[in-house]
Amino acid sequence: MKNKAVILFIIIIFFTPFSFAQEFDNYELEGKINLFRIDDFLTLRAQALNHESFFINDLNYNLVVLKKNSEGKLSKKSESNDFSLKPSEEKQLAVIKLNFKKNEELKVYLFIKYKDKLVHRDTLFLLPMKEGVVKKIVNEEQFLIKGIVIDRSLTKIGKDYHDFFYKEYLVTKRNYPFIIKIVEKPAMGRSSILSIEVDRKKIHEFFARPEEDYLKANVAQAMRKLRGYNQKRKATFQKQF
Repeated sequence: MKNKAVILFIIIIFFTPFSFAQEFDNYELEGKINLFRIDDFLTLRAQALNHESFFINDLNYNLVVLKKNSEGKLSKKSESNDFSLKPSEEKQLAVIKLNFKKNEELKVYLFIKYKDKLVHRDTLFLLPMKEGVVKKIVNEEQFLIKGIVIDRSLTKIGKDYHDFFYKEYLVTKRNYPFIIKIVEKPAMGRSSILSIEVDRKKIHEFFARPEEDYLKANVAQAMRKLRGYNQKRKATFQKQF
């Protein structure tokens, strides 16, 4: 009887599907706008990449193209639809073609949602310069997206830290022109590590602890490091252009 109970326990452990892992909605998805140009004709392709090892359904994209001519007249094109992604699949979502001259302005936005929650966004700008040369600004984290904080915490401690961080971020009114991610990962035992990430770089990292003073102290440290990172980033960008 004891042997049968052991066998039954092993069967339950190894063959019960771990469906709860699929309910976690902080999926690693990437949306990207690709630009192809021939003379005054542009082709914009919106693509999505699934970095996860499992199938993801209930996705939706919205591609918005705003063009302003030399007289200031604004025109809009957009496409939106539901889609899904296989493990590690890269899929073309939409294609928009249009005429574009050097003295015009173009702004393209790609929003990707999972169950109506924004999980990724990308932006592309084409701006006219004083000399009449078009300056290309690719990658949302350079200009458009300001004040965005993505919460990828796993525990209550992580969510508390996110709340403290976001409240302080709103108070500072800095609205940095890049996406800030609060990422929590498991550590030894029951502990976890929280990190602040920008441009795929870790700005600040620490072990999660429930004390409010400890979390707020790490908020203050992260804010100081973000200010320094923003200054260096701005200086680098100005040198490039």
